[in-house]
Amino acid sequence: MERHAGAVLLRKPDVTLPHRLARSALAVTGGVTSDADVHRWLDERNTAQRHDVWRIPFQEMSSWAFDPTTGNLGHQSGRFFTVEGLQVDTDYGPIPHWSQPIVNQPEIGILGIVVREIDGVLHCLMQAKSEPGNVNGVQISPTVQATKSNYTRVHQGKPVRYLELFRNAPRELMLADVLQSEQGSWFYRKRNRNMIVEISEDIELIDDFRWLTIGQLHELLKVDNLVNMDARTVLSCMPVGLAGTIEDAESELAATVALSSDYASGSLHVPVEVMSWITDRQARHIVDTSLIPLDRVRHWHRTEDEIAHELGVFFSIIAVEISTNSREVPSWTQPLVKPHGDGLVALLVKRVDGVLHALVNARIEPGYLDVVELAPTVQCTPRTYALLPPEARPPFLDLVLGRRPEQVLFSTELSEEGGRFHHARSRYEIVEVDPDYPDADLSDFRWLTLHQLGELLKHSHYVNVQARSLIACLRGLR
Repeated sequence: MERHAGAVLLRKPDVTLPHRLARSALAVTGGVTSDADVHRWLDERNTAQRHDVWRIPFQEMSSWAFDPTTGNLGHQSGRFFTVEGLQVDTDYGPIPHWSQPIVNQPEIGILGIVVREIDGVLHCLMQAKSEPGNVNGVQISPTVQATKSNYTRVHQGKPVRYLELFRNAPRELMLADVLQSEQGSWFYRKRNRNMIVEISEDIELIDDFRWLTIGQLHELLKVDNLVNMDARTVLSCMPVGLAGTIEDAESELAATVALSSDYASGSLHVPVEVMSWITDRQARHIVDTSLIPLDRVRHWHRTEDEIAHELGVFFSIIAVEISTNSREVPSWTQPLVKPHGDGLVALLVKRVDGVLHALVNARIEPGYLDVVELAPTVQCTPRTYALLPPEARPPFLDLVLGRRPEQVLFSTELSEEGGRFHHARSRYEIVEVDPDYPDADLSDFRWLTLHQLGELLKHSHYVNVQARSLIACLRGLR
């Protein structure tokens, strides 16, 4: 709201934004960076960015040490993050009590994408960035991807490029600005600020950055381990409506996605029913968590080079040394979470009167700030369930594992965040089922439209990071 000559000028929403986003989503080719140039640029960055990573014993870490009293693993500055213990007591699931290591990183980082209209089409400024835990070299990342410790330069390194576009951005330039959670099984109440800022002026473009359309990013999401987790979560926070219109749809599938993005198309549940269901799931279960000394975690042991579960499952904590020519500092050491086994993250979808609905799960994870967040239909590491009782097997897992090829609308291996996790990757799938499936009334699951999920993404702690990745992929179905 502004005052001018004694009058109050009321600001109104940008009614052109959904159309501008849709135009960018339809620009699969023909952006200012051609498809050939994108892959050439990535090849060049992989060659230019030297990033050597090797495992080391814990005692060889520089500036990191285990606390002699608690056993917690932390940095001498008291910043970045710590690896601590977590005690969990719950009335949900087959295992009511357990303890585990967990990453405690209370500071809030910035994940931000700058967008700018170029030749009448919105483009996103994306970065080619290598992380120590990546399964490959560089991946496509947001404009800014930085922890508070990094952008306040605790490491005394170089400043973060383009950070000022987010820290000093006028509110009227914000297309999205929301705190979102990260992996609740590995992080304790971790949140990052997901931001999208629109600028109008030209800016200097350096070698690690390129302008890409939303449509190009949708296509690149189909390439294994190319668009990183941080880019996917920010893309999911794009305002609702970028899937385009029925008239623009190139296929029946694209039309169902467009209808799913439009509130006027209707849905199986009205908004108050959705919020009542989420509230009921939050209130129904007890999940008591408390940080404990790492030395008090049961059934986990520490050797000279890892902290691991006695059965060799779930994950371990390892130490690595990194040498690079493309980060704020040239070398450092740090702990990483190393998962045991690749994940499977799948979303069941069905068409209801031509409107695509997704089956989401009100999922409990010990590191969530609230009791539950909405997750994909299936989110697990399949090999883990060989050691757990049959009743622990996730609903719909067998359906996803046994799906027919013609049911698969999307299937790509995507990496989790490489700054904290070592070679963490999952098979992300979107699987279509018949409109009348499932018949069972499962209290922890609901069929929601893309518009409903987009409305929830305007707020914190409703949609988890794995579901946000699949929402970004779902919007690009053609």
